[in-house]
Amino acid sequence: MAVKEVALIVGAGEGLSGSFARLCASQGMDVALGARNPDKLTDLCAETGAGAHQCDVVDGASVDAMFDAVVAEKGIPDLVVYNPSARARGPITELDREDFKNAVLITAYGGFVVGQKAAQLMLERGSGTILFTGASASVKGYPNSSSFAMGKFGLRGLAQSMARELHPQNIHIGHFVIDGGIVKKSGDDRAAARGEDGMLDPDAIAASYLQFHRQHRSAWSWELEVRPWVEKF
Repeated sequence: MAVKEVALIVGAGEGLSGSFARLCASQGMDVALGARNPDKLTDLCAETGAGAHQCDVVDGASVDAMFDAVVAEKGIPDLVVYNPSARARGPITELDREDFKNAVLITAYGGFVVGQKAAQLMLERGSGTILFTGASASVKGYPNSSSFAMGKFGLRGLAQSMARELHPQNIHIGHFVIDGGIVKKSGDDRAAARGEDGMLDPDAIAASYLQFHRQHRSAWSWELEVRPWVEKF
């Protein structure tokens, strides 16, 4: 009997991570979800058979505890996805310093903490995939969004460095530039205003994540950029 792949999605919710959790479950994977508030994941867990775990991504002890629980219940993850991000909006001259620091910690430092723990476990086994969710802000800064740009630029740099270090050790690293808005399954007025395919379908993004995970290691990518076909570069 084949051993199930284990997928851990950190920063899980109803959007992209929910789509990816459902896709992984449909592929026969054993799914685990991590979130600051796991109570919000009750319906998604019921739908996918996933287990939910509390996790504060900027707290190393909390991240270790989440991984320890997943390993004990399911085994070392074959696939780890890092989704969390935060931002402090406003002019650079008016931003609250603590809010700014918190945004960068969640978006970038948390990616390091989760990525480090995942890499330690995967290197012990000798294989695995770690994916990081980026945004338009990963490659271009916008006005009044400096904290998000700083966090996403940092996350992208982390992913690029990890890829160059870990690809030769059979650990596949991926960074996704999600360049556009993602449609909300519950309905989204922005999507209606932008017309057909004006925003990204989370199920379609999830399919790209899975394809990335399935790449043959003779032709691994480290980054994929996705955007609606109607959006200007």
